[in-house]
Amino acid sequence: MLGQMQDYPLALPHVFHRAEQLFAHKPIVGVGAGGTVHRTDYRAWAERVRRAAAALDALGVSAEGRVGTFCWNTPAHLELYFAVPCSGRVLHTLNIRLFTEQLVYIANHAEDEVVFVDRSLFGQFWPHVDQMTTVRKVIVIDDGSDTAIPDDERITRYDALLDSVEPFPGRFEIADENQAAAMCYTSGTTGNPKGVVYSHRSTVLHSIAVLMADVAGLVERDVLLPVVPMFHANAWGTPYAAVFAGSSLVMPGPNMTPPAIAGILRDHHVTVTAGVPTIWMGVLPELSEGDLPDLRLLLCGGSAVPKSLSEGWRKKIGLPITQAWGMTETSPIATTGVLKSVHDGLSDDELADVRATAGTPSPLVDLRICDPDTGEVLPWDGETSGELQSAGPWIAASYYRNEDGGKQFTEDGWLKTGDVAVIDPYGYVKLVDRTKDLVKSGGEWISSVDLENEIMAMDGVAEAAVIAIPDEKWSERPLACVVPEEGVELTREAVLEHVATRVAKWQVPDDVVFIDEVPKTSTGKFSKKTLREKFAGHQA
Repeated sequence: MLGQMQDYPLALPHVFHRAEQLFAHKPIVGVGAGGTVHRTDYRAWAERVRRAAAALDALGVSAEGRVGTFCWNTPAHLELYFAVPCSGRVLHTLNIRLFTEQLVYIANHAEDEVVFVDRSLFGQFWPHVDQMTTVRKVIVIDDGSDTAIPDDERITRYDALLDSVEPFPGRFEIADENQAAAMCYTSGTTGNPKGVVYSHRSTVLHSIAVLMADVAGLVERDVLLPVVPMFHANAWGTPYAAVFAGSSLVMPGPNMTPPAIAGILRDHHVTVTAGVPTIWMGVLPELSEGDLPDLRLLLCGGSAVPKSLSEGWRKKIGLPITQAWGMTETSPIATTGVLKSVHDGLSDDELADVRATAGTPSPLVDLRICDPDTGEVLPWDGETSGELQSAGPWIAASYYRNEDGGKQFTEDGWLKTGDVAVIDPYGYVKLVDRTKDLVKSGGEWISSVDLENEIMAMDGVAEAAVIAIPDEKWSERPLACVVPEEGVELTREAVLEHVATRVAKWQVPDDVVFIDEVPKTSTGKFSKKTLREKFAGHQA
């Protein structure tokens, strides 16, 4: 017996038309390259979405054609977030921080037909366009920059393009909810980046989950500042979710310095924001006691959040960081560290320990931990660690063009995340490490994340990363790479003494090196690969 509900596709046109009809009055604020503030609303935004969709027809972009963007977080980028998939094409956000070879590779691999580029990024993009074999047109978006634009027939100005067409009339229609809506590429820390293709269905379901109270709980009254880039994993799905809810939006553009972000949070009364730990490390010193009274949710992900960082925010403004975990392959939010009733009555220190986890699975997401060698499913006892695996309606089932030959997926279809985790009986996930970042010393595993948390809790430490270095006796031993706070002098002995009081003796790093900064990947994570290469021959 079948149900008798309407066969109504879960597709982004519904999200767009809902916002156009219900939230036309709600504000969207953009901060330009020079810090100038541009205010618009959903009504004007929706008309530009319709014009951008018509412009794709005028440009001759094929049905299901890939449309690249090389943009900051801006209102224009948000227009393309909807115009491209609602018109049946596939949005491909190009990561502006990729090396040239990787940028060219993914544009060619995805077969982008046109690319929309912010003017402030044009000088970074244009020198490589001749290597992008399928790109026919480059559309330049004026974001307040004065970057020179050459006279080339392949270049079109975005505003002139929109003015040249009539808005798309009527309703957008996507008949098959499984049709591709967008694609992102992994950051490619090993080998070439791999493409992850999101469907309309997966994007809508992920957006609904972000609106749930135990995830991010976005509502119409919220003011969202997406600091996490729209060129990386769809800014964690927050732009789609915000439009679904009708939240006010503040788009920071290229203004990504800590003082600029702190100012935007204050000036625009932001209630919800999201970004990686390195961002919030930089912003915290820019704040005063009791600052940001409107902020209710500070989401952080991309890598494990140091306990000291979350507690630093709590002590400064009264609001700790809420961790979320995911990856490009999980759309990306798969867990959120919202406290539950079981934690009522815990002390501040105990609550900080809970907040140091990645939280519990989002509704509709299944997680398990497995022995990476045998595949045995391991218990959620808060002690046993294993490879974290994921399944669900917004979890990738394969890579675009099956680039890895299925190696990242189990025989029963689960995604191997590459993270090592422990899960407690209430479902709270503690990330032990990335499988490639664990230190295997004498047959025993040492978590680099745990060591980093302990070192970063030390007074005078700004950042710390722990890597494995070869050792004749133990195979590998941990090396601590430490960035002192400005004006602070730290010693090797002081760091090791601090760690020795907090971990088992055999886990204490063999040595400490002091560096100016921890190198970062294209998505703002610590680049331990760079550190391993730099200190490959280091001797304690």
